[in-house]
Amino acid sequence: MRKKCRRKVWSTNIDVIAHAIAGARITDETALNKLRLRELSCLDAMRLGKGTVEDWRVLVDMLNVTETFGKSGIGPECLDDCQIAQESLFKAAKRYESTKRMGLDGLGIKALQNVYEYHDLQRTSVSRSVYEEMIEKTANYLRSKGKDVVEVS
Repeated sequence: MRKKCRRKVWSTNIDVIAHAIAGARITDETALNKLRLRELSCLDAMRLGKGTVEDWRVLVDMLNVTETFGKSGIGPECLDDCQIAQESLFKAAKRYESTKRMGLDGLGIKALQNVYEYHDLQRTSVSRSVYEEMIEKTANYLRSKGKDVVEVS
């Protein structure tokens, strides 16, 4: 008796047209509002000196994606504020090791507010697929430990 191929046909209940349109569209407002609220609350907590390590992590992630956008040519004017914010977040991490309080200095708060504005403008001016591509590019760069990656231990 010969072998018989019994392939299973998987049901794909994905509307390909709707999926393509969703990828080409700018990110929906509800998802953006959740991100904005999270980033602003973290920035406010750091401003008040009541920040946590998770708040710090959210701000660092926002900074890294903004910097990747800027280096890719989308809003390159953000790079100066990104550098100032990075130094301020590094100082806050070092201060946290000794005092167990997370906070930012005035220059860092202003730079992070500018970085937030740049980031919000960048992510609302590109399609969702480009935004996700930049997030993935940032993650890959951090994983590869590129020349500009600063590790806080």
